[in-house]
Amino acid sequence: MTAAAKPSLKSLLKSGDLLVAPGIFDGITLRVAEKIGFDALYMTGYGTVASHLGLPDAGLASYRDMVERVRLFAGLSKVPMLCDGDTGYGGLLNVEHTVKGYEAAGASAIQLEDQEFPKKCGHTPGRKVIPIDQAAAKVKVAADARDSKDFLIVARTDARTTYGLDEALRRGEAFAKAGADILFIESPESEAEMERICAAFDLPLLVNVVEGGSTPVLSKQRYIELGYQMAIYPALAFLAVGKAVEGVYGHLKTTGSSVGTEDRLADFMTFSRTMGFEDIWAFERDHAGMEEAAE
Repeated sequence: MTAAAKPSLKSLLKSGDLLVAPGIFDGITLRVAEKIGFDALYMTGYGTVASHLGLPDAGLASYRDMVERVRLFAGLSKVPMLCDGDTGYGGLLNVEHTVKGYEAAGASAIQLEDQEFPKKCGHTPGRKVIPIDQAAAKVKVAADARDSKDFLIVARTDARTTYGLDEALRRGEAFAKAGADILFIESPESEAEMERICAAFDLPLLVNVVEGGSTPVLSKQRYIELGYQMAIYPALAFLAVGKAVEGVYGHLKTTGSSVGTEDRLADFMTFSRTMGFEDIWAFERDHAGMEEAAE
């Protein structure tokens, strides 16, 4: 389904409500998320790089690696998807190319950050950011490069951890002036900091909820009270999958058998339906005998 045929992400952002987007990183997590009924999805850079390349999210994935994942996921998804675009994969010309590529691939929004290259995952130490004027220029180029205003620019700053909250807020203001649609102040470390962030801006604010990360993991209602309009949960699925797979693989290695893992597994036929096999079965019923007749 094309981005134009989906609801716009902008239409789902409402004051006094919170749009919850789970992190997806492969076809399975996307299919399961849509079965559950989420209204939007988040293509997590950490999870996508780990799943696709088996590497850490440390600037090792290229634009080509990521835009092909965007194209695959957007083609499968029936709901709008915010996609991690890292630093834009280079300078201003790269940012323009990345924005146009993500939009053409079917993303509904792109997330761009102000880290130096090579970037690092947002809840890991040692992150450095580029000068504020260069970061704001990237946001402006991104806003100018898109074909549709419905394609949203999510501007992220990683300044908080190394440079403090005041610098992060200053960057958020610069990004808003440069044309960002949603502001993403990464890694606030307390509810008091989150209150300051939400009080400082009129634009929609996004909170990045990483279980075990720096930012408080709170209830949906509390995020609404603080003033956020969107929450992404990038790590929830891959942390759950990692623990579950390690458990059943450990059992298999220890015992040499899957006997005893039944209560930890999805039902095979139910899972097959989630993956879309019902359409295959229906096609085969509708076209039974046609191949033999053609011969």
